[in-house]
Order: sequence, then structure tokens, then C-alpha cells
Amino acid sequence: MSSNYTTILRRPGALGFSIAGLIARFPMSMVGISTILAIQELYGSYSAAGTVSAANVVAVAVGAPVLARLVDAHGQSRIMLPATLGSAAALIGLAAAAQMRAPLGVLLALSALAGLLAGSFGSLVRSRWTGVLSTPEQVHTAFSLEAAFDEVAFIIGPVLATVLCTSPALPSTSGWIAAVALQVGGGLWFFSQRATEPTPHRRTRRRLGTRRRPTDSAAHQPVTTPQTAPEAETRPVLRHGAVVAVIAVFLASGAMFGANDVAAVAFATELGMKSAAGTVLAAWGVGSFTAALIYGSRPWGRPLWQQFLFGTTALAVGASTLMFAPNLVVLGVLMALTGMAIAPTVTTGNSITQVSVAPAQLTEGLAWVGTAMNIGISLGSMFGGHAVDAAGSRGGYLLVAAVGWLAVVMCACGLRTLRRARPHRSLPTGAEAADAGSATWADAGGSAGGTA
Repeated sequence: MSSNYTTILRRPGALGFSIAGLIARFPMSMVGISTILAIQELYGSYSAAGTVSAANVVAVAVGAPVLARLVDAHGQSRIMLPATLGSAAALIGLAAAAQMRAPLGVLLALSALAGLLAGSFGSLVRSRWTGVLSTPEQVHTAFSLEAAFDEVAFIIGPVLATVLCTSPALPSTSGWIAAVALQVGGGLWFFSQRATEPTPHRRTRRRLGTRRRPTDSAAHQPVTTPQTAPEAETRPVLRHGAVVAVIAVFLASGAMFGANDVAAVAFATELGMKSAAGTVLAAWGVGSFTAALIYGSRPWGRPLWQQFLFGTTALAVGASTLMFAPNLVVLGVLMALTGMAIAPTVTTGNSITQVSVAPAQLTEGLAWVGTAMNIGISLGSMFGGHAVDAAGSRGGYLLVAAVGWLAVVMCACGLRTLRRARPHRSLPTGAEAADAGSATWADAGGSAGGTA
């Protein structure tokens, strides 16, 4: 198992950008739970907490694809360094405003601004991996490693945020401050590693036109010659049917995660053990981390669509058991078992996206599927807050199960296009990727799902 991971991490610069990306993505696991705990403590409302959390995640969903498209065209550090600093400043402002009991509208605006500029570090890291690796098997291992690192963040992040937010010696906004420190520290380290930064692909259209060709003195007529579009020009990401199918599934799966966050906090509070909520939520990550390492240690013979459908179904089955947990220990065990389906499902969804879009669209494509997950999390958090206020933690877990099965329905509806997504025998890397343009990958996108 370890040899495959050792091989890819020995690539020049790979270990550095992967670890830096891990640190920088910790806020994705900390901001949501920090918001719920801080706002509920300061304002006394799960609905308000869920709404402020949802504002952040919706803003991430809106901003991430736009930032990713700019990154593909202009480079990671040029776009995301100032954006990351702006996001951190907004998050600090949110902590200060909440501590002063500012109106809810102020919190919503600052939360949204922090999310709008946050971007998607997961897509930035995965984009770098496709630039330094050369085979689908290596990319599969790298994407599985990143899924495992995602879970490291989700194991440690919620626990850290919960301890900080519930400690009597610290303000309830401490989780946000810790998230800022990790976001800025990891981000500065990541963007300083310029050697592995993917080459920007400008996707400007060149229209057919006329140009004057030198002629003899007797003829000075303009000569019309066709000018083809540059190879980096491709059809929009959302015109790839397989990508749209993954987006739909991730939207519903994200709602399951968001609703579970609120339901777990409510369940722990009902049992008088609110400070244990982060530990229980970390159980998702324990199961997913374990599965990610196993899943990425070898190639799998099943087609991507079968792996995706199986993982989505396993998530729904596991989510349906959470409402029956009698205590936090059993809930943690059930969440760990269910979590074993998370990383393989997310990795397969990213792989389907990676084989469906052109290199010039890779960061944008990965950001879109991550955005769908974030939108789902925000909706799940918001509706989960209302469900908990209305019917306690059981109402929240009923919602968790419902949206888990909705993801299965979405996957089944997209099987026709998902069946066409297949990994290629080799991948263009470095300068080869830039030179290959979209000619090869447009064909891949076409075979991976057609037009939505």
C-alpha cells in the first residue's frame, strides 16, 4: 500500500504542496461547526446559526468556480493569494461582530464575504497533482491521498474547533480565529511553491476574420484566410453531462453532511455533552480516512460509474441508521462505518470530472463539483437547523436520511452519461499538457458524458 503513495510523494515538490494544501483547507472543516457553536451560544438560536453558516457555504459555492476559472487563466498565486487574505480578513471581522452581538444581517454579510473569497484549496492541490503525474493509476492514488488528507482535516478540525469554542477560558469565537491562522499560514506556504504551479491556460476566442497577405505591386486585395480557435478553447464545463451528474449527486450528499453537523450538535446537547459534538463529527473522518488509504493503494477493475453508484448507496444506507443511535458512542461508531463510503465516493466523483474536462478547465471543473458539495452543505445546515428547532435531533437525522437517498436517485438518473466516463491510459503533464491543449481532452470530455 505504502509504495504507491511513496512513489507519488517523491515527485519534486509534491510533498510540500500537498502538506501546505492540507493545512490551508482546515477551515473547510472548522468554519461551519465554529459558526454553529458560536452563534448558538451568543444568539441562542440554531436557526440563526444554520443561516449564518449557510451564507458562508453558499458564498463559497458562488465564488469558487469564478475564482477557479480565473486561476486556470491567470495562475494560482496571482488570483488566490489576495483572495485568501481577503477571506481571512472577513472571517476576523465576523468573529468581532459576533462577539459584539451585531445584527444578524452584519453577520450574514461578513460570513458571505469570507466564503466568496475562500476558493477551493482541494481543487488547487488536485490540479497540481495532474501536472506532476503521468498515468491514471498515479492520479487515482494522488486523489485518494488528497481525500485522506481531507479527512485528516475533518478528524482534527471539528474537535479543535469544538474545544476552542466551548472552553470557558476562551471566547466562543476562538474557532474562527484558529481557522484564520491555518488558512493564512497554509495558504502563504502553498502559494510560495511556484515550481509546481500549473501553467495558466488562457481561453480566449479568436474569431474568423481577414488579414492582409503581402502580394506583388499589381494586386493589393485583402486575402481572407481562416483562423482557427486556439487549442485551449473548449465547451463550457457545465456542458459535460458526466460532470453535471456528479454535481447533482454531490449537491444531495453535501446536504446530508450539513444536516448531520447540526443534528450531531443537537443530539450531544440533548444528552448534556455539547463539548463532545466535535469528537462525534470527527468519526466521519476516521472512517473516510481509513477507506481513502485502502482505496488509493491499488487500481480497481470496476468502471467509475459502478464505484460511484455503490459509494452513494452505501452512504445513504449508513445515514439511515444514525437516527437509531441511543448514545454518542453508538452514534460515533455508526458515523465511522458510514464514513468509510465518503472518500471513495468523492475520489471517484473527482476522477469522473478529471477525465471529462480539458486541462485548461481542470481547476474549474474540480471547483464546480466541490461547489456543489458546499451548496448542499449550506442547504443541509440551514434546513437542518429548522428541523432541529422543530423536532429535535431526531428531526435532523430524518432529514439526513432523506437527502442521502436523494443522492442515490440523482446518481441513478445520471447513469447514462456516467457510464461513458473512463480513465485514459496516459495523461499529459507539465508542458505537454499545455501543448496538447483541448484536442485530446475534448474527445475525452465528449466520451465522458456528452452535452448536458
